[in-house]
Amino acid sequence: MILKAINRSPGYKKIMTIVSLLNKETVNPKLKASDKDDLLDQLINLLSKKVDDEELQRIRDAVLQRESIMSTGVGKGLAIPHGKARGLAHSYAAFALLDEPVEYNAIDNQPVKMVFLLVGPESENSLHIKMLSRISRLMNNEDFRKQLQECESAEQIMNTFKVEEERYFGVQEG
Repeated sequence: MILKAINRSPGYKKIMTIVSLLNKETVNPKLKASDKDDLLDQLINLLSKKVDDEELQRIRDAVLQRESIMSTGVGKGLAIPHGKARGLAHSYAAFALLDEPVEYNAIDNQPVKMVFLLVGPESENSLHIKMLSRISRLMNNEDFRKQLQECESAEQIMNTFKVEEERYFGVQEG
């Protein structure tokens, strides 16, 4: 889904939003994971209704390859695993709040409580970097992270992202 800036003046810019990549099937408000590998596996599997088995395996390979280079545990209880995979037509995302924190080898050595997965086509490097930046900017807000932690359903999580994205970036669904 492509979204438009609130300012509808000529030449408005079309913007992909974070919330446009999420739906009830790709958001888990109470994910139970035994460790980092289990967490990544379950998070990637949330995309199984969006892509076929071959694409899912390419996504898994891309995310695990990126994770092997350097942990995507960015601190503050957050991880943003990501990767670019050949053959994908679109960007995909999944988000989970963890039932119990998981050790993730994060930069601050703190366990992870929430995880945002972003994957996209190899050919869309610029969009991928912009979306990672957008996720990072939103998630850097402590109040926003607290609001997410209080959510009990996928719908509440998506609405929290939508409201914060509109507030921070001034975009709404078009």
